[in-house]
Amino acid sequence: MDYKTKYSAWLNDPCFDEETKNELRALTDEKEIEERFYKDLEFGTAGLRGIMGAGTNRINRYTVGKASMGLATVLKSTFPDAQKRGVVIACDTRNNSTVLAKRAADVFTAAGIPTRLFDAPVPTPVLSFAVRHFGCCAGVVVTASHNPSAYNGYKAYDETGCQLGPDAADRVLKVMESLSWDSVPAAGNPALLTMIGAETLEVFEQAVLKQATFRDEEAKRALKIVYTPIHGTGLLPITHVLEKDGFKQVTVVEEQTSPDGNFPTVKSPNPEEQWALQMGMDLAEKIGADLVIGSDPDADRVGTAVRHNGKMTLLTGNQIGALLVDFLLKNRTVLGTNPTVIASIVTGEMGMKIAEKRGCFTKKVLTGFRFIGNAITSFEKEIEEKKADAHHFLIGYEESYGYLVGTHARDKDAVVASMLIAEMAAFHKAQGKTLVDALDELYAEHGYFLDTVKAFSLQGKEGIERIGAIMAELRAASDFLPDAKAVDYLNGIDGFPPSNALKFCFEDGSWIAARPSGTEPKIKFYYCIRGKDKADAEARFTSLHNTVLARTGL
Repeated sequence: MDYKTKYSAWLNDPCFDEETKNELRALTDEKEIEERFYKDLEFGTAGLRGIMGAGTNRINRYTVGKASMGLATVLKSTFPDAQKRGVVIACDTRNNSTVLAKRAADVFTAAGIPTRLFDAPVPTPVLSFAVRHFGCCAGVVVTASHNPSAYNGYKAYDETGCQLGPDAADRVLKVMESLSWDSVPAAGNPALLTMIGAETLEVFEQAVLKQATFRDEEAKRALKIVYTPIHGTGLLPITHVLEKDGFKQVTVVEEQTSPDGNFPTVKSPNPEEQWALQMGMDLAEKIGADLVIGSDPDADRVGTAVRHNGKMTLLTGNQIGALLVDFLLKNRTVLGTNPTVIASIVTGEMGMKIAEKRGCFTKKVLTGFRFIGNAITSFEKEIEEKKADAHHFLIGYEESYGYLVGTHARDKDAVVASMLIAEMAAFHKAQGKTLVDALDELYAEHGYFLDTVKAFSLQGKEGIERIGAIMAELRAASDFLPDAKAVDYLNGIDGFPPSNALKFCFEDGSWIAARPSGTEPKIKFYYCIRGKDKADAEARFTSLHNTVLARTGL
């Protein structure tokens, strides 16, 4: 059906409620109608993510209902005991998240699958933890992570607590495509619904605290921290864990503690951006704090700023990842056999260089934390089978401010990351150093790395088409970067499944990568530039980025 036919169907089909129809009747912009209906919101390895509103290309109770019915159908055909093991569902603090989570629960229970539903918003890593804690065959969290307030999403997890892989996601999508809107149950079975909450969160916090690494209580008491949940789910677990780990000087940004899906104090709740941490940095300046920590709405990512030479300095995801690798290797007394650091193909190289020099194994995976989660599961299987060469997971991280230490979850976790970043800051402060000082020491030992990301938002149908055209142009442009070797992941290489990513690698270890975002209408360019020093790396970055801009017209 074309978009007009779909639009008309939603206006006239009795299965859609009047509020939805009134929203659609109020539309006067033909482009807006087309954008809402020109395609169905696709269920992929990140589940669903999109702008909230009425339409097939939007997040709403109908698209979430169909995704839940698709997943329920796949679970019942895959797990003979699905109707015993059940699923667990959580949500973040975004607008409509609790409503959409309840809608998902209704569909699962109507399909005969027992469902545990959190009674309040919780971090995404808590959902990942809960899947295995309760022995469920799947989990769902309603969240759009760090996206702007107009967005929401639906992330599905397998029985290991890891986001669904490509094959499972394709099976769900095929079922969804076969469903009519009126075939999705309108009401649930209350007898199969169990509410869960504080007791599960407490068990999760205990699992996080097992990853505590730095034992100097005096050093931890001396560190002054400012924390902001940016109106999200991190407030209780992060402040609880910091307190229990011995940090007594934690000041919260009060204006950002309210669970508000409009995120009124920030442009968007993305801790990768300075504006998300600005109120925390301002408060840190006022009270003389050493460290600022800010978690996104579903508390899977965390941003960091540190006092250095009298002012607050932001650190990137790559820098924090490298510092954490260094910190863990200096302070952990038990690493297990073959300790391994895992990072994505677009994550900077310094953390891997540190690990390799200290005798650790390293592993690169495709972008998406599910690939790190899958590797952890494989490692655990090796250990269970008592293989002599079994690998032990040390840390997994991505440049996009997501880190995981420990095997309590299979997704990035801002709770454990916040605790370890605070411990790391206390460890270096006890030696008279800041995290910037520690980073400079690592540059002196391993060489200077400039890692940065440039993202370009291209909205609507035309934006998606242009992103596709840019990727096609880069694949066809053999003269784009003549000094670099092009590596195309589209058809699957090096044992990886297919991924829409390109990488241009230089002989000195520097590289540029290009890929469309999996969660927003953006194209991203990742730069890992190795230089003699900061000035050399910055000059080379500027030259390469200008080449990218000239070639793509961005």
